[in-house]
Amino acid sequence: MIELLILNLSARDTLDAGEIGELERVIKHERLVPTGVDMVREGSRPKESTLLLEGIAGRYRVLEDGKRQITALHVPGDFLDLHAFMLKTMDHGVIALSPCKVAAAEHKDLKQVTETCPHLTRMLWLSTVIDGAIHREWIVAMGRRSKKGHLAHLICELFTRLSVVGRVSDNSFHLPLSQAEVADTLGLSLVHLNKTLQKLRGDDVIRWVDRILTVLDWNELKRIAEFDDSYLNLIHEPR
Repeated sequence: MIELLILNLSARDTLDAGEIGELERVIKHERLVPTGVDMVREGSRPKESTLLLEGIAGRYRVLEDGKRQITALHVPGDFLDLHAFMLKTMDHGVIALSPCKVAAAEHKDLKQVTETCPHLTRMLWLSTVIDGAIHREWIVAMGRRSKKGHLAHLICELFTRLSVVGRVSDNSFHLPLSQAEVADTLGLSLVHLNKTLQKLRGDDVIRWVDRILTVLDWNELKRIAEFDDSYLNLIHEPR
């Protein structure tokens, strides 16, 4: 159940058998969530934190005029709301953007982990710190990159994060989002998103067909995006 979480954390530091055993103990209650269903609701006070096992999920806010902004994308091996353990009340929702499989760790069990497993606590803390780093990078992309560079950066990031958990094969990965959902992620209209996609396709750097996105020229895609993966903290070192 927790294999992808282990891959995710182990890309940054080594977990010992006891720490893996603790994660296996506290993460349980596996369930399936259909597309379009909220796994976490804005304003709720969760008693557990949710781990994504399969699928793609998005954190989001909806404005009064009904427009939605997706503020984060989550891939398998990510905790969706580990920060809720400390924040208590959620200020945003988390929705299944594809069929998802999830599991959960009750906050009372996470509290015990923080009291008995200091290194594992730091590793879980690191995952929330990386969430913050991703948010900062998205703000920079939305505010200062071209539309083409912004989309290229998102693709580079997803490619890298999915590679960590073994979900990239032959430079391709499953991207089950609609163009409207990608537009909500980038803060673009559907028309602008479509034009921007056509530019990347015209540059022969990506192909996106039947929900499979293939990177045709990684180096050129990185150049367009000005992508530097240092914010993802993929250096394996003691934490």
